[in-house]
Amino acid sequence: MRYAIIAALIAAPTLSLAGPAEDTVAARQGYFKLVGANMGALAGMAKGKIEYDAAAAQTAADNLVTLTKYDLTHLFAPGTSSSDMKDTRALAKIWDDFPGVQDKAGAFASAAAEMQTLAGQGKAEMTSALGTLGGACKGCHDNYRAD
Repeated sequence: MRYAIIAALIAAPTLSLAGPAEDTVAARQGYFKLVGANMGALAGMAKGKIEYDAAAAQTAADNLVTLTKYDLTHLFAPGTSSSDMKDTRALAKIWDDFPGVQDKAGAFASAAAEMQTLAGQGKAEMTSALGTLGGACKGCHDNYRAD
């Protein structure tokens, strides 16, 4: 915890130099890092890299559902695509097809809700839900994120 506070204090002057577009990208990336951290915990358990822990799996699933309730629209401000600036992989296609992005977000929310139901019931149940959840992520990445 102490290191996180120190890192935040060191980063604060740098963040103040960023403009609104850079701040938006940083916030968007922060959101997806939270998604990735929880997905990583579930995937690690499914692959056997982390021992399955029902409580930890349930927490990760609960966190993902919480994240799906967050309104992301302000994190996708025009002018923040990979065509507009570096350090982002968000394709400009997002802004041309925002209804499609919203459909993909809905699929992710449904898959996260399914994971929430199954995550704590056992490794096999969690793993079965992970395929759908990962597919929802991939669907958006394949269409709206640069490699």
